Order: sequence, then structure tokens, then C-alpha cells
Amino acid sequence: MEETLYLLFSQIYPLSKDEFDLIIKNTKTERYKKGDEILSYGQIERRTSMVLSGIVLQTIMIDGEVFTNDISLSGMYYNNLISYLDESPSIETQTALTDVEILYLEKEAAEKLRYKNHAFNYIYSKSWEKTHSEREKRSYMLQNKNAYKRFEIFMKTNENAKRYLEEIPQRIIAEYLSLTPETFSRVKKEFFQKN
Repeated sequence: MEETLYLLFSQIYPLSKDEFDLIIKNTKTERYKKGDEILSYGQIERRTSMVLSGIVLQTIMIDGEVFTNDISLSGMYYNNLISYLDESPSIETQTALTDVEILYLEKEAAEKLRYKNHAFNYIYSKSWEKTHSEREKRSYMLQNKNAYKRFEIFMKTNENAKRYLEEIPQRIIAEYLSLTPETFSRVKKEFFQKN
């Protein structure tokens, strides 16, 4: 695992062994079984996490209806940012969609590392930029009323779109794109016929 993380982090910033060791010393790992809740509604998010293996599904409830907020695959970072920053109860639930292993940093440890370790601060910033860029792209995509256009934007702007199609159940991707399973199937077929 450490070698994989070193390679992953080194793609963002050329780490020395000492810098990497300091980061790893402050991280923890945890495993969850398929269906386990990682963060429950109302719980305060106190860590920032990266999926090492498996898939984490993030959902919110609005007027009694559950909506897919985000989906994190291996190598992706996630947390409930508002809860994390404001130390407020989460409006999000994080669930292990498959068996999952995560790497995480408690908020206090992350704060100390960002202050003391330039390499970590850079990696942390770039990782969050990427995560929030993807969320912004999704927000833009969801503004499209045309189902085909929504799917097309997803495929062309999300660098992990093919991974989503390969690794995630189709009904969950449909929910993620705010499409019915039938519409999702139709526009997906149409897209791949044209491209």
C-alpha cells in the first residue's frame, strides 16, 4: 500500500522519503463491509478520506427522498466538506457500496501537516482542487434539461466517466446523473452509437 501511495502522491508533488514518512505516520486506514455506513446523517465529519479500494456512495435526503450526491472510486478523495469545516451535523450519508478500504486523516492531523509540511500542503490543495472541480462540473451538467446532453457532458468532462460505467451499477450512475434508469440506458446507447 505505501508504495502505491508514494507513487500516487509523487504524481502531484516530488516527495522526499522523509516527507512521505511524515504523511503516512499521520494517516490511518479502516475497512468497511458492503452496506456499512461510514458517516451517518447528523454525525459530524472529522476526517478527510481517500478510497484505497472499493466504492463509497454519498447520498443526501431531501423531503424524504434519497439523492446521490457523489460517488468515490479507488484513488478518489471525499468528505462532507460543510460538516468538516463548520463542525456541523452532516446532511450526507456515506455508505460502502462495496467492501471498502479507506485511508484517512483526522482534521487535527491534517491541519498540523498543512502547516508543517509543504509537500503535504501542496498535495492536499491539489487533491481538493480536483475533487471540487469535478463537483462543479457535475453541478453544471445537472443544469441541462436534455438527458442526452447531460450524459454527453458527463462523458466528455469527467475523467473517470469510463471507470464509473465499468465499476458502478448502472442504476446508481443514473441516479448520479438525475436520470431514470430507462432514460440513462437510452442516452448511453445513443451516445456510444454516435461516438
